[in-house]
Amino acid sequence: MRKKIHILLVLMVPLWVAGQQVRKINYRQAIAIALGGSYPTRYYNEEKEAMRFSYLYNKAQFKPRLDLNLFAPSWDEGVNAVYSADTLPVYNSTSSLRAGGNLGFTVMLPTGGNFSLSSNMYWEKFMLASGGSFSDGLRSIQAYSRFSLSFSQPVFTANALRENLRAAQLEYDKSVCYFNRVQMDIIYNVTNAFYQVYKASFELQINSERLANSKEALRVTRLKQEAGDLPEGEILIAEISVAQDEARLLESQGKLDALNDEFKLLVGLNLDEEIELEAEMQFESFVVDEKQAVEQARGNREELQEAAYDIELQEIALARARRERELKGSINAYYDFTGLSTRADGNPWQLFNSSFGNMADRPANRGITFTLSYPIADWGRGRNLESKARHILNERHLDRENQTRIIEKEVREIVRKVREAETRYRINTKNRDAAQKSFKISQMRFENGELTSQELSIEQNRLSDVQLAYIDSYIVYRLAVANLERKTLYDFKNNRPYVKE
Repeated sequence: MRKKIHILLVLMVPLWVAGQQVRKINYRQAIAIALGGSYPTRYYNEEKEAMRFSYLYNKAQFKPRLDLNLFAPSWDEGVNAVYSADTLPVYNSTSSLRAGGNLGFTVMLPTGGNFSLSSNMYWEKFMLASGGSFSDGLRSIQAYSRFSLSFSQPVFTANALRENLRAAQLEYDKSVCYFNRVQMDIIYNVTNAFYQVYKASFELQINSERLANSKEALRVTRLKQEAGDLPEGEILIAEISVAQDEARLLESQGKLDALNDEFKLLVGLNLDEEIELEAEMQFESFVVDEKQAVEQARGNREELQEAAYDIELQEIALARARRERELKGSINAYYDFTGLSTRADGNPWQLFNSSFGNMADRPANRGITFTLSYPIADWGRGRNLESKARHILNERHLDRENQTRIIEKEVREIVRKVREAETRYRINTKNRDAAQKSFKISQMRFENGELTSQELSIEQNRLSDVQLAYIDSYIVYRLAVANLERKTLYDFKNNRPYVKE
């Protein structure tokens, strides 16, 4: 069964903005606006992007790196101690002016180690004060050059770079899951706000019709009073009904304006922007299999995937805690050439050439170191840290198990609400049709003098209540369906899952 009701929700525009252009928005456009510019979307998208760049940062740790450091210049004047054999130190004023820099190229290895090729070159002017003046003292000008190849590799331990990369990827995947979940919540909240505005607009329409009926009843009552066949007090009752309906209409207009502002705030529109909501109300019934709904929720819910990521992250934390008591080692090696200028003076270029010549005369510098470390006694520090991490891991497993059960209970309850809401809507549809026919009969009986104004007012109230119950049941049904889709990420109308990012 499929029924369409086309309704235009017109949000009242004040007179002073009557010339302002009004923006028309339908339901799907409202969803698109909210997903593109609402506060929750923008906020959690920034969080997701932050996690993405954190992952890319850790991923870039495996790529080569070129670093340049310059000190141009580095100048220092002060008092320094000069030590000689079998004598007390002599304190002299010295001045040092140095200009140069370091250039390093590092290649990261998949094993967590690295090769590094670096160079260090600087020019230095050193002066020793004499008689309170640097100009009369000793001075030395030299250049220093060094080219080095080094290697470093941790052994007997986990690859920290890969571990950090995996942790960053899990955090990013978690943020994506949460962002998707926020989007589904936004769709549901916009759906709720959209239909609440619709309900308020429908209520405004009902109260407007009610006021029109009251005024018509007052007109008929006055005609009867003029004819002399109306008891005294009937005209007063009719006038009171009109006044009450006018107040009710004003109240419903204020409620609609407030919901309008809440809707604009939710979807991310300016509060001073005038809009019209165009609603195409549809009622579609479809079969919802409870078992299928639970299975879809278990397979699609982002919360369960987030819980799986939390478990893996805690497993990484447990592995790190265990390493507090593990044997660790490292291999470090280097091979470099160093040269120092031997000229007493000259320009910087000549001094550097001299340092290169000295580099050829000197033997190469080289070395290798193999280190091991093991905590022989830490008085329970490592053991307690590991136990803490293991218990937290158990908590994560319990959380996921409990979340699975909560989701199953939640989906079963939602399925029941969908069925109840559909039944309620069908009943209220019949009640509305019957109440409309009954009120028309009551109007005819009132015009014929068979009903009093008070009795007609009671019939009007009953019609209004039935009409509001009808639209309320329709909104409850639509929200129940939207909530079912949000909690299962499955489209039961078209029998297809929603595509997740």
